[in-house]
Amino acid sequence: MAEYQNIFTRVQVRGPLYPGAPHEVASDAREPGTSFFSRILGIFGDPQFGPTYLGFTGIASLLCGFIAFEIIGLNMFASVDWNPKEFLRQLFWLALEPPGPEWGLRFPPLNQGGWWLVTGFFLTTAILLWWTRMYRRAVALGMGTHVPWAFASAIWLYLVLGFIRPVLMGSWSEAVPFGIFPHLDWTAAFSLRYGNLFYNPFHMLSIVFLYGSALLFAMHGATILAVSRLGGEREIEQIVDRGTATERAALFWRWTMGFNATMESIHRWAWWFAVLTTLTGGIGILLTGTVVDNWYLWAVKHHVAPAYPQIWPEYVDPYTANPSAAGATVNVVPGAGK
Repeated sequence: MAEYQNIFTRVQVRGPLYPGAPHEVASDAREPGTSFFSRILGIFGDPQFGPTYLGFTGIASLLCGFIAFEIIGLNMFASVDWNPKEFLRQLFWLALEPPGPEWGLRFPPLNQGGWWLVTGFFLTTAILLWWTRMYRRAVALGMGTHVPWAFASAIWLYLVLGFIRPVLMGSWSEAVPFGIFPHLDWTAAFSLRYGNLFYNPFHMLSIVFLYGSALLFAMHGATILAVSRLGGEREIEQIVDRGTATERAALFWRWTMGFNATMESIHRWAWWFAVLTTLTGGIGILLTGTVVDNWYLWAVKHHVAPAYPQIWPEYVDPYTANPSAAGATVNVVPGAGK
């Protein structure tokens, strides 16, 4: 007899459509719409789709998000002269850029960065409204608010990149463009401009928590899948049955690692690791350019990185070496390559 080993959910359990536990209906919620079963969704999770509560905050969030998405798309379309073929061919390289540095924090003409500001307003509004909806839904169900606060950590990084740091730097040009490859190019240029972001200690912490989150999630997910044939994914059985899923999983980790997280503490570990990924990342970005101008030189000063010996001739910045530049002085960068 074949054993039930569920890498994917092979057995789809279907009962009557279930509207959910009794809950407090907040003022912004409407009664749920139609629920239905989906075999495709059942491959990856529960086959029941719905009920979905949108309410005012949900509808307003989707509307603002749609406006932001349309502005980005139409600006990208216009940048290729409304050519559908070129739009599809260059889609990954197209961008909606922030205003130039000459505008500072002023509102520029729409075609010189104004559309970026309008998009940022609607996208940020959509995200904050969605956060509000998640918070209110959790409260209505009598849940803890751990999920919206975890989402808030990601919002913190988003706001640092697109609003808080540019305001502190005095220029919208410091923000990230909207686009797939252009925002990756911005990240690489940002790291180079400020002396290699890898030497930023908060970036180091962010990477530790990022990789740690992946490891913890993989360990927890793999453990439950490994004992699913013993009822590991069925909460009641794993609580009351002896010698089956929970105890075997705990013994496995004691054998292999010396100790095991509990069924409750593993989720606290995972929550904190995930939240601290974007929280520390946002702090690192916020300090870049506002407090520290060159992370490599900072690392050398604090004995984090070695001072590399000078191999190539000294490099002179051509802009500062130009006598026509008002008040320019020669900026010699020791050890820099040609």
